[in-house]
Amino acid sequence: MLTRRHFIQTTTALFSASAATPLLANTWSTEAQKAAWDAEVTPPNFDPATSNPWGLHPRLLPQRVMAKEGLIPGDIHVDAIARYLYHIEEGGTAMRYGVAIARGNLYEPGIYTIKRKVRWPHWQPTQNMIDRDPELYADIADGMEPGPKNALGSRALYLFVGERDTYLRIHGTPYPSSIGGRASSGCVRMVMAHINTLYPNVKLGSMAFLYSAEDSVTPRS
Repeated sequence: MLTRRHFIQTTTALFSASAATPLLANTWSTEAQKAAWDAEVTPPNFDPATSNPWGLHPRLLPQRVMAKEGLIPGDIHVDAIARYLYHIEEGGTAMRYGVAIARGNLYEPGIYTIKRKVRWPHWQPTQNMIDRDPELYADIADGMEPGPKNALGSRALYLFVGERDTYLRIHGTPYPSSIGGRASSGCVRMVMAHINTLYPNVKLGSMAFLYSAEDSVTPRS
């Protein structure tokens, strides 16, 4: 049984979308376009710890914190109750970021492997998403091209179980006001400027532990 307590000792001692990828994309962004988008979603004089044009609660801004002993550097842990993502670092620290998780029963806790990373990804809603909210996805059922308004935002980490793509992602969002809440259709959302700082530090093959909002979860892998 995997529980949130595996990586939380106390609230002070721990660390003191379902979305598919279109098989055929109309365009592939140039490096110059990606750089321009990065600049567009990054506040001037960006300091992860203090920059907050999104009006987030201060606790949701990135912080370097102490990690519980024994956690593996490179792995990601998502605390669904506090709405935090922790990226474990060498030397006993972790970078902590505020996130949003899925609404209702769409959140899927478990243990996943990050097997793909994409900068400014394409996006297409899954059939389940279209079936649940046909009016919401009617105009974008065939997918969205990359850009600041794309549902996956600026970066996406793709979560797998074995060789199976779960269609769950850790990704940027064009809706930063959702951070700290339950808003997505399955994915873990981050502010785009924040996931841009996390992204280069995440290695393929790293594990992502998504803990239950009810405090425990049986591993699914």
